[in-house]
Amino acid sequence: MRVSGFTFVRNAVDLYYPVVESIRSILPICDEFIVAAGDSTDGTTELLRSIGDPRIKIIETVWDPQLFVQGRTNAQQTNIALDACTGDWAFYLQADEVVHEEDLPIIVDAMKRYLDDRRVEGLLFDYLHFFGDYDHYMAAHGWYRREVRIVRTGIGVRSWKSAQGFRRNGEKLKVKHSGGRIFHYGWVRPPQRMTRKTHSFLTLHRGREEADKSFPNLEQPFDYGRLHGRVRFTGTHPAVMRERIAAKDWEVRPGKAKMRHDTLRIRLLTFLENRVLGFRLGENRNYIELRD
Repeated sequence: MRVSGFTFVRNAVDLYYPVVESIRSILPICDEFIVAAGDSTDGTTELLRSIGDPRIKIIETVWDPQLFVQGRTNAQQTNIALDACTGDWAFYLQADEVVHEEDLPIIVDAMKRYLDDRRVEGLLFDYLHFFGDYDHYMAAHGWYRREVRIVRTGIGVRSWKSAQGFRRNGEKLKVKHSGGRIFHYGWVRPPQRMTRKTHSFLTLHRGREEADKSFPNLEQPFDYGRLHGRVRFTGTHPAVMRERIAAKDWEVRPGKAKMRHDTLRIRLLTFLENRVLGFRLGENRNYIELRD
C-alpha cells in the first residue's frame, strides 16, 4: 500500500499557519507528500524546503485573482496537489490541520482494511475546532464534526467548492470512518494575525474590495465575540505542536463581535443538541457513510 500526503498553502508565515507541523504530523506514514505552494511573499516556499525531507515534493503555483470567488482557488490548488499524488490513498490536510501521533496506527489500519474494498472511496475523520486558544474547542451548532480527509486515487475524486470536502462525478463520496481526529487550529492565532487571516479568507471568497471593507485596519486585533459554545480541552495536543503552543503569548477575552454561534437561537440549539439529544439537528454531511 502506497500513501500520498497532500496540501496547498500560501503566505503561511505571515498568516500563522502551522503548515510545517501539519506536514510533519502525517509524514511518518506517507511515501510522498505533495505541496502546491502558492506565490508567497513571506518566505513560505523556503520554509517548506527547509523541512529537508526527500519525500516532500513542492509544486510552485501562481494564484489567479479571477478565482477569488467563493473559495474556488482553494479547490483549484487542492486539485493540483491531488493530481500529483501517486499513492493508493491520498491523505489531505489543510495548512491549519494536524493529526495526533497516537492516531497514526489506527489510520494506517483503516487504509489497509479498506484498500481492496472498492465501495470505500474515502475515509472520515472527527474534528476538534480550537477557537481562540489551545485550551478550548468549539462544540456549537453549525460547526462541522466530521469531514473526509483520505481519498482513493484513480477514481476521479475532485475537491469540492472551497475545498472543505470532495466529490466524485459531483456525488458525495462513500466513506468509512478512519478512527482518527483532525486538530483544526484555524481560529488560533495572535489576534492581529487572526485579523489578517480573516481578511485573506474573505478575499478568496468575496474579493479584495469586500475584504477591505470588512477589515480596513489589518493591525486591529481580532474580536472573537462572546465565546459561547466553547468546551475546555482536557486531552493532549499532537507532539509536533509543542513549540508553537509553548510560544503562545496572547489571551482571548469576550468581545463585542456578532458571531453566529453567539446568537440566542444557536445557543439554544447547542444546548439542546449537547445536553438533551446527543446529536446535531439538520447537520450538513458532506459524505455518505457506509454501513456494514
